[in-house]
Amino acid sequence: MRKILLTLACVWLAACGSSGTVENAGVDSSKPLEIYWIDVEGGAATLIVTPTGETVLMDAGWPGNDDRDAKRIAHVLEHEVGRKELDYFITSHFHIDHAGGAPGLAAMVPIDEFVDHGDSIEKNLNERAALLWQNYREAAGTRLTVNPGDTLPVSGVDFQFVSARGESIKSATAPANPYCEGAEQKEVTGNPENGQSVGFMVRMGDFEFLDLGDLTWPEELAAVCPQNVFGQVDLFQVTHHGMFQSNAPALLNAVAPQVAVMNNGANKGGDPLAYAALMETPRLVDLWQGHNTLNEGASNTDEAKIANLGETEGCEGHWIKATVQADGSFTILNSRNGFSKSYQSL
Repeated sequence: MRKILLTLACVWLAACGSSGTVENAGVDSSKPLEIYWIDVEGGAATLIVTPTGETVLMDAGWPGNDDRDAKRIAHVLEHEVGRKELDYFITSHFHIDHAGGAPGLAAMVPIDEFVDHGDSIEKNLNERAALLWQNYREAAGTRLTVNPGDTLPVSGVDFQFVSARGESIKSATAPANPYCEGAEQKEVTGNPENGQSVGFMVRMGDFEFLDLGDLTWPEELAAVCPQNVFGQVDLFQVTHHGMFQSNAPALLNAVAPQVAVMNNGANKGGDPLAYAALMETPRLVDLWQGHNTLNEGASNTDEAKIANLGETEGCEGHWIKATVQADGSFTILNSRNGFSKSYQSL
């Protein structure tokens, strides 16, 4: 069994140099970093394949539906990546659309290590939450609990956990965030597991990808105010499926992604206010979506950049993929139509 390196690795600007980049010695520069957003109908399943072929999956979608989501993940893993096992499975938090598919997936695919933020704080909330927790514990066996600043010992990239249990990484030398002044405060009630979300940053050379799970508005503000410890990123997974309980403008403007991917569903996520806030960020070039948002009043990106267009019923589960080269350039591909677009790390 692997063991995670529970060490406080370099905090962005303090130990990694002014650019925050980490040199990856001994890496085959011909091999890219790959990131797949596997469609789990408004849940989450983000698969990372390192340049050396190690596999890291964050979340596994929903249970039920004849293990639909677990089967989609296993299919991508075997037929697109060429692997039949996972090195790491990370549970961002214990909600059914993120952790519910884990037991089904574990029955299909060997998983070397389970990683999470610790015990569910909703496990005694109701019968559904208790069952979700029980099923996860039975599937996971031994679990590794992470703290902000811990790193995952994978090769070819720097993989650092930046949030967990409502806390985030800190840095005394990070720059002030000008978007904090006058930032809207928002109280988020109910579903406290969202605010516990494990979040991570993946770096390869100058390229940076940030995924904060379903982190909610108060925790987002605490993470980037008064200092922006994340810096600006190239690629951003839109938090909480594009809901406006998350995606505080002070965060979005601070991380200023060049490209964003929203793992929304046909009728879940893609909130018009969150969409508008994202569109107003200073460096955004493109938004890609897992689904065309069908909710009344919703806005959507260009159809070519949407993986699935119709309702959940009968959905074929097309995925989105990012391929990142060692020089920081990256290409996003829509598996539905083969449309792709390339970008350069800024």
